[in-house]
Amino acid sequence: GDNTSCNACVDFDNNDYETVIIGTQRWMSENLKTTRYNNGDIILTGYSNSEWADLDETETGAYAFYDDNPTNSEIYGNLYNWYAVDDSRGVCPYGWHVPSEEEFNILYSYLSGIEVAGGKMKATGTNYWNGPNTGATNESGFTGLPAGWRGEDSGDYGGLNIVCYFW
Repeated sequence: GDNTSCNACVDFDNNDYETVIIGTQRWMSENLKTTRYNNGDIILTGYSNSEWADLDETETGAYAFYDDNPTNSEIYGNLYNWYAVDDSRGVCPYGWHVPSEEEFNILYSYLSGIEVAGGKMKATGTNYWNGPNTGATNESGFTGLPAGWRGEDSGDYGGLNIVCYFW
């Protein structure tokens, strides 16, 4: 999430996140990896593919490590379903929030439009992104990484080193 008045960005698990100012907005420049909501409640994890796919029925918040491998969290953060992201207990560090569509539009506008904003936010080179990573300049300082996804309908993982999605 973005926040224009708070510099500290520490989650309940005491993960301290780097931030970057882009235009008039301050953004976290690392993917979230908390395992708890802001009140200390545990965000559930450890679901099989079919269990993950069934979380929609109970509207249960959850997170996962890409490919169920905790080492992926260190670089790429955790993957959260919508119910964790939208939970009133707050998944972002205290004082931070999941950005709104309007806030994303302000970001895109500052970076000269949605067509080029992604490249200006992507880490350069091929250490994380599959080559050739054309258009990546990271001139914003955001250093976006391709954390992939976990499918809400299948629980399957995909897209590591290829794509990143933001709630």
